[in-house]
Amino acid sequence: MKIYETLHLVKGEDLNHHGTLFAARAAAWLVEAGFAAAACEHGVTDEIVLRSLREMSFSRPVKKGAVVKFESRVVHAGNTSLTVAVTAKDAMTGEQVIEGYITFVTIDAETGQKKRHQVVLDEALGEEERRQRERAVQLKK
Repeated sequence: MKIYETLHLVKGEDLNHHGTLFAARAAAWLVEAGFAAAACEHGVTDEIVLRSLREMSFSRPVKKGAVVKFESRVVHAGNTSLTVAVTAKDAMTGEQVIEGYITFVTIDAETGQKKRHQVVLDEALGEEERRQRERAVQLKK
C-alpha cells in the first residue's frame, strides 16, 4: 500500500521531564499519521474513528530540535476495520525511533454504526511491508 508521510519538529513544549519527546505527544502524532493513511485510503475523513493503538515503542530517545518523519500505511483491512503501521524516523539520519499499530473502524457518519469500507490491500512490496502485515494479523488475535 501507499506510504503517507508526515513531518514534525520536536520543540520545547513536546518534551518530558527528561528533556526527550513526551510519549503522549508522540502517541498523538502517531495516531494523526495513522489517521491520514486510513482516511486517504478510505476516501472520507468523517467515517474514520480510532479503535486501538497497539505496541507503540521507542527504539531510542528523541531530543529537542529533531525532525521526525512519520511513515504510515494500511497493513490490514477487515470488513469495517483498517490497521495502519506507523514508523517514525529521525528525518536527518533515517534511524527509526518509534513504531506502532493503529486500528481504525469505518462508521456511517450519520448513525455512528459500523460501515463496510471498500479498501482492498494490494500486493506487499518488500520484506518490511510483509513483516508489518504479519504483525497486524497477530495483533488481531
